[in-house]
Amino acid sequence: MSITPTSTPRPSLAAEALALRAVHRAVSELRRGTPVLLEAPGARLVIAAAETVGASGLAQLSALAAMPPVLLLAPARAAAVLSRPVPLSAPEEGVVALRLPPGLLDPVRLAALADPTAEALLPALPERQPTPALGAAALALAKLGRLLPALVAAPAPGDDPTLLRVTADDILAYPETSATTLRRVAEARVPLEDAPDTRIVAFRAADGGIEHLAMLVGRPEDAEAPLARIHSECFTGDLLGSLRCDCGPQLKGALRRMAEAGAGVLLYLAQEGRGIGLVNKLRAYTLQDAGLDTLDANRALGYGADERNFLLAGVMLRELGIGRVRLLTNNPDKMAGLAACGIEVAGREKHAFAGNGVNDRYLATKAERFGHML
Repeated sequence: MSITPTSTPRPSLAAEALALRAVHRAVSELRRGTPVLLEAPGARLVIAAAETVGASGLAQLSALAAMPPVLLLAPARAAAVLSRPVPLSAPEEGVVALRLPPGLLDPVRLAALADPTAEALLPALPERQPTPALGAAALALAKLGRLLPALVAAPAPGDDPTLLRVTADDILAYPETSATTLRRVAEARVPLEDAPDTRIVAFRAADGGIEHLAMLVGRPEDAEAPLARIHSECFTGDLLGSLRCDCGPQLKGALRRMAEAGAGVLLYLAQEGRGIGLVNKLRAYTLQDAGLDTLDANRALGYGADERNFLLAGVMLRELGIGRVRLLTNNPDKMAGLAACGIEVAGREKHAFAGNGVNDRYLATKAERFGHML
C-alpha cells in the first residue's frame, strides 16, 4: 500500500475526479468486451479483456493495431499456458506477452487461456514476445475491474474516436487517488442483532464507484482508543455462512465485542476475496478444490497474494474523526497499513476463531504463508 508523500503537490480535486472517472469508464468498457486505448507520452496501446472480448471487439482491435496482437498475462498464468517456467528479467517483469497464432485470436479460446479453471484447446502453442510498453498498466486496469489479468494488446499508431482513452498514470494512481477522495454520503441508525446501538456510514469516492461502509457501535469517535476492525466483504461467509472461511464469525464476533465494550468501529471494505472480487474468488475455490492453497490459487489466476488497499481504512477513520484505535486483527499488514496512514494503533486485540473441519487448511495457510498471528 502506498500513500501520497506530503511533499508532492497534489492535483486539484476536480482533476482527480476526472482522472478517476476516466479509469472507471475504461473498466466498464473492458467488462463489456469493448477495446480501450491506453496512452502515455510516446506510446499508445489498444487493449481488450481476454475473458469478455467478442468477435466485433477483436475486429476493432485488429483494425487499429500496428502489428499482430499479443496476449498479456501475469507470469504464473503464462508459465501454465506455456507449460514451462517463465524467467523474468525485464523492467516490467510482472507482465508476460505471448504471440497469438491466428487460431488463438478467437473469443472462446482467449477466454479459456485467461482462466486456469477452463481447458484451453490450443491449435498452436503461443511463443513469448517482448512485453509492449504500458503492459503493466494494462494488467492493472483489468485488476481494477476484477477481471482476470489477461488482455489482448497491440501498439496503435492510429486513432479511433469511438474508443475510450485512458492514461497509464491515471490507472496506476487509481487505488491511492480513489481512497483519498472518499467522502461520507449517507448515515443511518441500523440496530443489529449483535450490536443494537449501531449507525452505518456510507463512503463513496469521486468516481462514483462502489461504496465502503463504516459500522459505528456506540460513540467510537468520542473514545480515546476504541476497538476497530478492518473487515473485507465476504458474500459467501458474511451472508451465506460459508464454512470455507472464518469471515462470518469474525464479522459477528467483532460487533459483539464492540457492543460489550460500549463503542467500536468496523470498516466494511468492498474488497472481496482479498481484492480479487467474488467471481474470481469462486474461481480460486475451484483451484483450491484441485489442490492449491489460498495464496497459490490467487497467483494462478494472475493476482497477487493480497490485492487489498488499506489506505481506504485510514481515510475513513480520519473522516470519522478517529485517529487512535485498538485493532481487532490477526493480520500484521493491517496494523502496518493503518500506521502508514497516520492512524495510531494503540494495541492489537486477538481476533481468532477455531476451525470447523472445513476451513482448517485455510486457517493454516493464513498462519503459515500470510503471517497471521493465529
